[in-house]
Amino acid sequence: MANLNVKRTRELLENFDFQTLFIEELGWSQPSTSKQITLTIEDADLSRRQIAQLSGVVVLEVTAADGAIPDAKSRRRFHTEVSKLHHENLLIFIDRERTQSLWYWVKREDGKGFPREHLYMRGQPAELLLSKINAMVFDVSEFDAAGNVSVVEVANRLKQALDVEKVTKKFYNEYQEEHLAFLELIKGIKDERQRRWYASVLLNRLMFIYFLQRKGFVDDDYDYLQKKLAVSRKASLNRYYSDFLTKLFFIGFAKPDNDTEKRPRRVFSEMCLI
Repeated sequence: MANLNVKRTRELLENFDFQTLFIEELGWSQPSTSKQITLTIEDADLSRRQIAQLSGVVVLEVTAADGAIPDAKSRRRFHTEVSKLHHENLLIFIDRERTQSLWYWVKREDGKGFPREHLYMRGQPAELLLSKINAMVFDVSEFDAAGNVSVVEVANRLKQALDVEKVTKKFYNEYQEEHLAFLELIKGIKDERQRRWYASVLLNRLMFIYFLQRKGFVDDDYDYLQKKLAVSRKASLNRYYSDFLTKLFFIGFAKPDNDTEKRPRRVFSEMCLI
């Protein structure tokens, strides 16, 4: 799977240029038609325009005559109508000002449909959507000699990108298990509510830093916390929190720094030394 050009993709998302995004950055093909088609759903006129396609899987921009993003019932009915022509599809509902978009994909399972939606608005951080569409990237090496790729593979990429419910439930269940285990290890806090609060705060801070490091934002090191733990264990026993995490939480992230360009690297390289 090809790597996403994050800088360019972020710019296209901010400009709501989704057609260029799919064709130039995600490796999809030009639309098979540029014709705009209008359907009447729940007494509202919704217009669709194909902006990209790949092996019969289409990406459609959808706008309503009143300029607003349609409600959930209308979105569902519109998807049903579109699916009669394009069984596999991704709908991007957009408001008139092109400041709000709702990415709409339906998971089919046991004869039922389960909508998956992602709201993206102009000016909002793009990291969450970036992490999703990264799964939709196709590289030229993935096409066969005739320039084709399997429709099953394209549909599977949409599923990887947008079917997040199962991952979310799995993450939540594992988090709860770790939270309970961590509670048993905390000493010195007798009040159970305070102990639960303390455990939640510490785990949430660690998760925040972990997500940053997995994006490469922490000293360009994808295993930053793990490596610091290994260094701490070699130096002394049970000093990881007091010697490292407290500096990271209460100095690295808490104190202001006037030099914003150098702040991230200096925070992690200088303030969090073990």
